[in-house]
Amino acid sequence: METPRGFIGYQVFGQERPDIVFLTNWMTNIDMFWDEPSAVRYLDRLGSLGRVFLIDKRGSGVSDLSSRGYVDPVEDTLDDVRAVLDLHESKEAVLIGDTEGGSLACVLAATFPQRFPTLILVNSCARMARAEGYPIGAPPHAMKAYAQDWADRYGVNADTLRLTAPSVAEDARFRAWYTRFQRQAMAPSVARMALSWIAETDVRMVLPTIQAHTLVIHRRNARFHRLDFGRYLAEHIPGASLHIVEGADTLPFHAGDTNEILDAIEAFLTGARAPLHTNRVLATVLFSDIVGSTSMVSGSGDEQWLDLLADHNRIVRAQLERFRGVEIDTTGDGFVATFDGPHRAIQSALAMTAELEKIGINIRVGIHTGEIEKRDGEVGGLAMHIGARVMAEARSGGVMVSGTVKDLVIGSTLDFAHCGQFELKGVPGTWNLYEVELPVGSPS
Repeated sequence: METPRGFIGYQVFGQERPDIVFLTNWMTNIDMFWDEPSAVRYLDRLGSLGRVFLIDKRGSGVSDLSSRGYVDPVEDTLDDVRAVLDLHESKEAVLIGDTEGGSLACVLAATFPQRFPTLILVNSCARMARAEGYPIGAPPHAMKAYAQDWADRYGVNADTLRLTAPSVAEDARFRAWYTRFQRQAMAPSVARMALSWIAETDVRMVLPTIQAHTLVIHRRNARFHRLDFGRYLAEHIPGASLHIVEGADTLPFHAGDTNEILDAIEAFLTGARAPLHTNRVLATVLFSDIVGSTSMVSGSGDEQWLDLLADHNRIVRAQLERFRGVEIDTTGDGFVATFDGPHRAIQSALAMTAELEKIGINIRVGIHTGEIEKRDGEVGGLAMHIGARVMAEARSGGVMVSGTVKDLVIGSTLDFAHCGQFELKGVPGTWNLYEVELPVGSPS
């Protein structure tokens, strides 16, 4: 399938309904899966439960890296999944997120709750690496050692299976297939980038906003995707249940005895549940205002100011439309808008800032990703208050973002300067805020 950002490789197979989007880890090749009998058994069983959409993510398998030359793991996946579903007129689907595909599935479910009312996470995590308030993550030295080992062995041998799929780690036939699979799945340079995305992507702040009926399935003795990761997901996604499966195999998705995993998936999908009706969604909110507008009015006079303000409004609206932003409100000398992806919000902010500087207008922008509520054409929620407070901390000409936004744009060309921890008026806790630095390359 061709998109404005290159080709997406995908397959559709199985029964007519329900639709099932299966997102596994980043290293995929939709053709080579069918060369391995254990994968065929898994996918055939999954296909007996519904119409399955299997997608090669950007830079993996037969999908293009991206016409931009880089991958935004979260936003590109959101766009590609929706494009494939739209092409096949799929309005509602079950999301199955396996291993690293789970964090992407969490963002999809939170952003589009009506489209993805059911979420199943298998051996997944909200974050892989250790962080403040997240002691279960892998420590820096362990992540560094694994990254080096991965780089040394990638496409050469299958020794990493001893950590991720011990039951087949010494199986000569499987090792030979897996070594070939690595070479067909991703170029070594992209594989190294993917490991960086996996280590740094953090969706912990997304979990409380998920409204989907959620099942978390996790291997008890998993060595890499450890059980504590699954417990964390089940504890922080409202209403989620945890099903623990014996064994240690987590990668690939078809290694080891998968019958109990598939049995749990089937039971969850066939269980009766109330339909989801909600006005709440995960969104990225953007707040902007003109710096020094009062002095500009007094210095230029009312008529000239109104002309300048009209130019400002035209430029801002053009950049909102360019990056698929939705105008929510105007504040006299500023705008409030929402986006379905944080990277697009940042690109829009950088573009409008640059264009407005050309006509002598400096703005400041604040961006945050969180849960909003849509009701009778109005948008509210704590995320809106946070976005406004983030903007209040921005300097003239600056684009300030919350830590949540920064964590969701791993893999892009954007750089951020940490501005410190802030207490935002009326918002509990302290917040890490970052200023966006100029990206490597132009927004697209």
